[in-house]
Amino acid sequence: MSISMPGRVPVPARLGLGLAAALLAAACGSSASTSSTPPASGAAAGGASSASGGNLSGSTVIMTASTSAGTVLTDGSGKAVYLWSKDSGGKSTCDGTCLGAWPAVTATGTVTTAGGAQSGDLGTFKRSDGTMQVTYMGHPLYYYAGDSGPGSASGQGSDQFGGKWFLVSPAGADVTAAVTSFTPGKSGSGSGSGSSAPAAPPTSKSAGGGWS
Repeated sequence: MSISMPGRVPVPARLGLGLAAALLAAACGSSASTSSTPPASGAAAGGASSASGGNLSGSTVIMTASTSAGTVLTDGSGKAVYLWSKDSGGKSTCDGTCLGAWPAVTATGTVTTAGGAQSGDLGTFKRSDGTMQVTYMGHPLYYYAGDSGPGSASGQGSDQFGGKWFLVSPAGADVTAAVTSFTPGKSGSGSGSGSSAPAAPPTSKSAGGGWS
């Protein structure tokens, strides 16, 4: 009488099953790892967009501030802007070392006004280096490198490079009174005249550059 023995799985078959099980486990682990990895974060892209959007308008603003000598022009951050008595014909004669001490107010986009500055009095012209310098009532505008920042007017009345440097009134006149500092901020309302009485417009004898 023959006795039947329990069937045995051949060794090769057992190895094949074990290999298949190992491969299946690896595949599952890989799938789990992939699904747990977060997609590329949109926050980084959003941050870059926000950073680039910090200067969306790309504009240069000329506005006004009140000083002890009346209302004067500043840029949008409250930094004083000046005219030079040697300039004429709406062009700048300040170059080289002069421009290092008195950097031109340049336009990086549109030029707009706020406070008591008059939008119709703004203009620009192209300098020899290709930058566009802002003018007001025909006066090329400058900063003073010696100013400490917004609210500083240490360049007022300076006599450098053969001509006087003055702050500018909303009427386009040179402000000759002594001013060393002021509180930055808009003066007046809208784009009309400031709250202070406007100064008389410059004449051909004005120290503001001989504008008519």
